[in-house]
Amino acid sequence: MPPKTFPLQLLLPRASAVSLTMALATTIAAAPVHADDLYQPTQFKALASDRKAFRVGDNLTVLIYESASMTTTAGTTSDKSDNIALTGKTKRTDGTVNLGTSNDAGGKGSIQRAGKLQAQVTVTVRAVEPSGLLAISGDQTIAVNDEKQEIRLEGKVRPSDIAENNTVVSTRLADAKISYIGEGILGDRQRPGVLTKLWNWLGL
Repeated sequence: MPPKTFPLQLLLPRASAVSLTMALATTIAAAPVHADDLYQPTQFKALASDRKAFRVGDNLTVLIYESASMTTTAGTTSDKSDNIALTGKTKRTDGTVNLGTSNDAGGKGSIQRAGKLQAQVTVTVRAVEPSGLLAISGDQTIAVNDEKQEIRLEGKVRPSDIAENNTVVSTRLADAKISYIGEGILGDRQRPGVLTKLWNWLGL
């Protein structure tokens, strides 16, 4: 027959029980508490964000509205005249013979060029500078019927210049470099031929 067990009850005076409870509470409160910071600058994103680009790897769309024009005018003028007078006496006549020559040359030329580019290119934030500027770059390639068009863009933008729909106008970029390259039949037609280059080199 197994031995009987009886619950052990520790009876303490009320004052002792209150003192023990306060001592335990003091010990727990004095223990060091460690908690991780919920705010991480590199990973923070607001719950009600408009999803603007402001971190490395984020994308934004650049609205390219660029126009450029150039006019170059050059003119040259050259005048030259010579006059020679000969005085002499012959058996038949006495007199003076005048010989004069003149040469006038002039030239004038002008070059006018104008270009306009409108496009939309989605770029990526490559770096965030200490000043807060976002360094962006990206390219876009379109190939249709043996025609290839490529747009390359890089620059720096302030986060405050980015619109609510995560777009920025190209005129707001700092140190902007925008290049447009076209290859194909149309691109070849726009390039001067060998004879044209030769005539231009000769200045004709």
